Amino acid sequence: MSTEVLAGQVEQAAKAAGLAVVSTEAGERATGPTARFTLASAADSAKTTQLELSAGYDAARPELAAGLNSWLSETATRLRNPRPDCALTLLGLPLAFGSFEWPFHPSSSGADTSLVHGEVHLADGTDTALHAKISASMTVTFQEAVVPAPEQPFAEGFVYNAIRKTMDQGQLELVKSGNRQPVPLTTRYYSTKLKKFVFNDTTETQRREFLAAKAYWLSGVLGDGAPIWLADPRDAQYLDTSLEDLSRLSALLALDGLVQAEDTGFASATPKLMERRESFLAQQERMLAFIKPSFNEDMRSGLTNM
Repeated sequence: MSTEVLAGQVEQAAKAAGLAVVSTEAGERATGPTARFTLASAADSAKTTQLELSAGYDAARPELAAGLNSWLSETATRLRNPRPDCALTLLGLPLAFGSFEWPFHPSSSGADTSLVHGEVHLADGTDTALHAKISASMTVTFQEAVVPAPEQPFAEGFVYNAIRKTMDQGQLELVKSGNRQPVPLTTRYYSTKLKKFVFNDTTETQRREFLAAKAYWLSGVLGDGAPIWLADPRDAQYLDTSLEDLSRLSALLALDGLVQAEDTGFASATPKLMERRESFLAQQERMLAFIKPSFNEDMRSGLTNM
């Protein structure tokens, strides 16, 4: 498969999804040569995102074409967000995802795992430098059972959700500098019986509060009141619910005057929602305190029996 053929396949698929290929360049990862594409919304060329595929990715194969087309379709809608790179954790932290190095590559330690590296940054509208360098890993067993291909279109969604889940569990720390932190991708996130990922068992109240917080941060704080996609399939997977449920809960928020419904699946924060600023900030501070490691102060002072 030549890079030119792959570029043509991606350009055609992107156009069908409402995207345009702005640029294409050759890359190199541990797995070999890659092709990097900058994609822009056909409706707003200022909104761009990155797609990186192995140079040998054959989008003519039905299973690979399906994964690419699905990712492009979701991306075209997600690019309508004011900050397409941002997502919210269940416990209230707005995060920006970036610098991911696709596809997965074999571990250099010789372990039976493959890795993908990236970063998440706290995105609360301030100049904070808090971030986490990520090393997401999956075993060969997990990959063979769950992942059609270790490429961005197939893995980005569940990798981002696993990062959010790991953050909610207090197992990732946001720091100003530091080493890569592990995010293990295991079969505990996948139901073989249901044939789907399961990250969280949420209540309706939790999902409703999640959508309100998402509208506050991504629309009100980061988006200057612009509408955001509340019925995002990635959030539906993360919350273990359906798109219909997210749409229903968004409509309830609109009835309460917390969001202003736009077109299908989109809504913007209202002044009434923004009045809850102190509540959302307090929730963020609690979460930041939760993920900050604590130390045994007696040991810090040398008061041990060692």
